[in-house]
This record gives sequence, structure tokens and C-alpha cells, in this order.
Amino acid sequence: MRILVTGSSGNVGRLVLRGLVGSGAEVRALSRRGRDDLPEGVEGVVGDLGSPKTLGDALKGVDRVFLFPVPETAESVVERARAAGVSRIVTLSSGAVTNGFDTDFHLPVEQAVEASGTEWTHVRPGEFALNKLWLWGPSIRAERVVREPEPEAAWYPVHERDIADVATEALLGEGHTGRAYTLNGPELVSRREQVAAIAEAIGEPVRVDVVEPRIAREHYLAQGGFAAENADFLLGFEDYSGGEADPEELEGVDAVAPGPVPTSEEVTGRPARTFREWACDHAADFR
Repeated sequence: MRILVTGSSGNVGRLVLRGLVGSGAEVRALSRRGRDDLPEGVEGVVGDLGSPKTLGDALKGVDRVFLFPVPETAESVVERARAAGVSRIVTLSSGAVTNGFDTDFHLPVEQAVEASGTEWTHVRPGEFALNKLWLWGPSIRAERVVREPEPEAAWYPVHERDIADVATEALLGEGHTGRAYTLNGPELVSRREQVAAIAEAIGEPVRVDVVEPRIAREHYLAQGGFAAENADFLLGFEDYSGGEADPEELEGVDAVAPGPVPTSEEVTGRPARTFREWACDHAADFR
């Protein structure tokens, strides 16, 4: 059995590679420009999901695929995979599909996979714990401070290793066909508590400055990268579909636990990793 991992250099894909190799699977990693940092035993192939005609060699002899979402070409990619003999596709999707917010990005990829006739499983992570590294990392490293409009807002951040573990199990195991796994962290954690966990992990105090959304937005835009690209949505200036919104509508929202939420334990049988564990795993990234 040969498995193709797309998005193999991403935060989840690279962990899926490791999990598959550790299980003894024959693994092929897709990248647009080639890689020289692949785990031992992984075959690297060049191709681009945005250009399906480049995938011929990558799909040759492949039985199963871990599919990174590129909605514009999903139908063509999936059809080429099916024609090449792929029998199972595991998609990296989003919890926003589960709650109905995502209708034009991850959902079309899921629909293309389901229509293909292959075995399918969707992995739908909620809020990535990694978001906090991309948002808060620069100010923590430079100033040991986080500027946050709603420090008591809370949710269940999920560790990227739990996401990868579920994807790996769905690729290798049985009983996952036709399932969509929404994944969260195991604990409701406020942003203030998240900062405290990071401070504990790095062994130094980190201050929380409560600021207006527009001030936080200025800092995120100045950071560039993920923070700048997502500032308007994360701070309430933009809704999920990209429409204009009012951040004041988020003020005072009571972060009440909605009850039990699904985690990776349903699939792996192991407790999902906590935010504190995630912070310890990434302590060096915040120092």
C-alpha cells in the first residue's frame, strides 16, 4: 500500500508523514518544488494541487491520499486520483464545515471527494492552538506581552499532533469510511489562561494588556504574515464569509462551555493533548 501525502510541508502534513513512516507504510510526499528534508524512507515527488495535470507521476501506484484543501481544483484532482486507482481519500477540512460557516472553501473539497466513489474520511479541526504562536509569538518573544481585546474569551484549542494522529489512523485503519471527525482540544481555556500556560512553559512572566480591537488590529497588521492576513476576522471586523462586521458585538460574550465537544480520543483511544502540553511542546518557539 502506497500513500500520497499532499501539503506535506504543512503543520499537519509533516506530522502525518512521520506517523505513516512510523507505522511502516510506504509513503510519497508531494511538494511544488521538491524537498530535501523528508523523513528517511519517504519518496519525494514534485507536483501542484493547483495544477492537476502535474500530478500524474505523484498519483501513479498510489492507493490512498491525504488531501490538502485547494477548492478551485478539487474536482479535477479527485477525479485524477480515482482514475489512477486511489481507493481512499482523507481530507484536511475544518470544524467550520460542521457548524455551517464554511460553505465555499473546505466544503467543496469534501463534496468532490464524496462524489468520487472512493472511501472517504473528513478531518475537521476547530481552532488550532498554533494560531496563538502566529498571533502572539512576535510580541511574546520581543516584549513578553500579549495585547488582547477579550482575554476572558475561551474555546478548545486543538494540538496539531492530535489532528495528524486522526488523519493517520483514518489513512491506515478501518471503520472510518464515511465519517467526518470534528476535533477540539479537551479543555475550555480562556485566552488569559493560554497566556499563563505559555508563560509557565517558557519559565518567564508574560503580561496581558487589554486593548481595544482597533489597537490589536494595528499590531497584527504590523506583524505581517498570518496575523495580518487574519486580523479582521479574528478581531471581529469581518465575518466568516468576508463581510463587514462590528467587533463591539463580541464584547461581553459569555464564554460558557457548550457541553462535551468531540476530540481525537474518539478515534485514537488516547486522551487529547491539553493546551498546556501544546505550550510545552512549543516553548522554544516563544523564547
